[in-house]
Amino acid sequence: MKSNSVTKGVQQAPHRSLFNALGYTAEELNKPLVGIVSSYNEIVPGHMNLDKIVDAVRIGVAMAGGTPVVFPAIAVCDGIAMGHTGMKYSLATRELIADSTEAMALAHQFDALVMVPNCDKNVPGLLMAAARVNVPTIFVSGGPMLAGKMKGKRTCLSDMFEAVGAYNAGKLSAEELEAYENKACPTCGSCSGMYTANSMNCLTEALGMGLKGNGTIPAVYSERIKLAKHAGMKVLELFEKDIKPKDIMTEDAFLNALAVDMALGCSTNSMLHLPAIAHEAGVELNLDLANEISAKTPNLCHLAPAGNTFMEDLDDAGGVYAVMNELAKRDLLNLDLLTCSGLTVGENIEGCVNTNPEIIRPIDNPYSETGGIAVLKGNLAPDTCVVKRSAVAPEMMVHEGPARVFDCEEDAIKAINDGKIVAGDVVVIRYEGPKGGPGMREMLNPTSAIMGRGLGESVALITDGRFSGATRGASIGHVSPEAAVGGNIALVEEGDLIKIDINANTIDFVVSDEELERRRANWKPRQPEITSGYLARYAELVTSGNRGAVLEVPKNN
Repeated sequence: MKSNSVTKGVQQAPHRSLFNALGYTAEELNKPLVGIVSSYNEIVPGHMNLDKIVDAVRIGVAMAGGTPVVFPAIAVCDGIAMGHTGMKYSLATRELIADSTEAMALAHQFDALVMVPNCDKNVPGLLMAAARVNVPTIFVSGGPMLAGKMKGKRTCLSDMFEAVGAYNAGKLSAEELEAYENKACPTCGSCSGMYTANSMNCLTEALGMGLKGNGTIPAVYSERIKLAKHAGMKVLELFEKDIKPKDIMTEDAFLNALAVDMALGCSTNSMLHLPAIAHEAGVELNLDLANEISAKTPNLCHLAPAGNTFMEDLDDAGGVYAVMNELAKRDLLNLDLLTCSGLTVGENIEGCVNTNPEIIRPIDNPYSETGGIAVLKGNLAPDTCVVKRSAVAPEMMVHEGPARVFDCEEDAIKAINDGKIVAGDVVVIRYEGPKGGPGMREMLNPTSAIMGRGLGESVALITDGRFSGATRGASIGHVSPEAAVGGNIALVEEGDLIKIDINANTIDFVVSDEELERRRANWKPRQPEITSGYLARYAELVTSGNRGAVLEVPKNN
């Protein structure tokens, strides 16, 4: 056992004395030490129930003959961090979560790990750590929130943000806005649509790192507690069989995850997180693969914000495994891969039928024959940019319009709220990328303001920042290279004609090569606004969005 290096032998007598100080018995130290990484806190709605999940995991670990040891991971609530300096920290915490978990796991020599995340950066951050540490590991999340109810209609967080836009446009009263405020988020859990948290929890199932239902069983259901107990028991089986994350998170597992991503219509943030997790697992996940897989993978689900169905509906319809079963009918998945259940993908999904064809479209009756996410390229984004195609109005799949250029999110929001953005415009928000932000802020406020003003079918938004999973519309993010490093998005000028063709995966602005070079010669890097602390270090080391915004030590160091 790995933990022998802290529990066995004469040289480890001082170590054992410290375990004695913690109240551990000799019997406990003779069992595998299982680290339980708890993301519990009292500021994130998706994490306020994780103490209950952790307690259940502890029971499961002990029942199966292990010694559970809990330690923490931080978490940021993207909704609360939205629209101010706090959002600069959101993506950046992914690396802190991965780094601190790696440090705790290796410093204390755990034999196995159970990861208990829920919201946006904790799931990918802990998946990255799992690949790095590479001891037997399983995931069990806190589960999604139930949908709210407003005037007989179910609602969610994305409706709440759009309600603010409608209020600012004079389309909603203060009383109606307050009613939304009190109804949109009725329970604990990750917000109820197919936003980033739920996308990544579902993809944890698709990768093989979480048991059935991990992505969809609602947070308030007792079944979630039972799942946590089973996860605690199962990790000891993984330990006995020496099944590690890198045995599960293979290249083919990431291809499976991309296919499920396309079928579910996941958040565009998955195009940041999957490459980053793959990088830690020693797999190169080129975003060009996303279009290849999307071209042959039908989009089967339209959960909020793409439609008016929610995570509880997906769970009732059979969950992620039912979606995977539909994909298997066209041989779109590798069914022979090992998973954390100890079984193969094919064995896991056998008999998991789709019980509601309105929630999970059958494979022969999809929403579209292509997947929910598209990766675009062109002279505006020579490397790549991404869009949640399943949440784009048909009228906006092909669009041309004049650029309305802003160098930060706040300036764009002011222009939208002041009525200065009109039908046909293409809003460009730059210097919000991983380095330029720094931190690659989500642009949910401006996209919601556009929707709230009724411009969702006539205005596009392009940024080197990123979007919340709650964003809908022609919202194109992760433009790479970003403006801060001299990417072409930095050279767009007010009024330039921008051409977007999501069907053809292209994005360009109309400017001659000669003019582009003239602008490039006149461009000067902006001085960073943040020059100290974690974000300054992050900006120095972070790579571009198309590489997953991972941290990389400069080669000349």
